Amino acid sequence: MTFAVIRTGGKQYRVTPDATLTVEKLEAEPGATITFHDVLAIGGEAGLTLGAPTVPGARVTATVVSQTRGEKVIIFKKKRRQNYRRKKGHRQHLTVLKIAEIAAA
Repeated sequence: MTFAVIRTGGKQYRVTPDATLTVEKLEAEPGATITFHDVLAIGGEAGLTLGAPTVPGARVTATVVSQTRGEKVIIFKKKRRQNYRRKKGHRQHLTVLKIAEIAAA
């Protein structure tokens, strides 16, 4: 089974063809095609190819399924005996991708 390690949004993801992946928000409409050239490694039946830092000529193609938001994270600050309390919430913007193709050099 072929897999690749890509880098996007400051994080690294191991992807396989036809897999669904949730990453930090990318500026693309649903249905658009995105190509990742930051491929750090490609593996499969032929063995593992590691990049230094990326694999030259390798690319991963994905289709944008939807733009969504993550679960709410509550930020709560408190200082005891000072009547100091602050509550704030945050929902991260996310992009759902479906991996279409992994192409080696």
